[in-house]
Amino acid sequence: MELQKRSYQVLKWTTRILAAAIVIFGLPFYFGYGNPLPFINPEYSIWDNTWLTVLPLMFIGLGLGWKWPKTGGLLITVPILLGFILGLIVRGGMAVHMLIPLIVGTLYMVLGCAKARQ
Repeated sequence: MELQKRSYQVLKWTTRILAAAIVIFGLPFYFGYGNPLPFINPEYSIWDNTWLTVLPLMFIGLGLGWKWPKTGGLLITVPILLGFILGLIVRGGMAVHMLIPLIVGTLYMVLGCAKARQ
């Protein structure tokens, strides 16, 4: 896929700004959870442990996407999609708030596959 250079730059910086906003807004919630390590506390349900596993991968992907957008996008989208599937199985619902990082991960993958046209 080819994008005009200006469109490519706008998409790249929009994605980067959204990723930075998610990291800045999401990290306090992750660390405010108490013990953010999955499978340590026996009181955590499978739902809690799943998202405590997905969130660090998502944060790493959001950071890696600045340099390697395709790798960062995969590291964001795959764990979130697996979390959605497990959430549908375990709870019969999904964490709708995770759609925002999923969109950013998808945009990173689009950036990784797109070429800027001169």
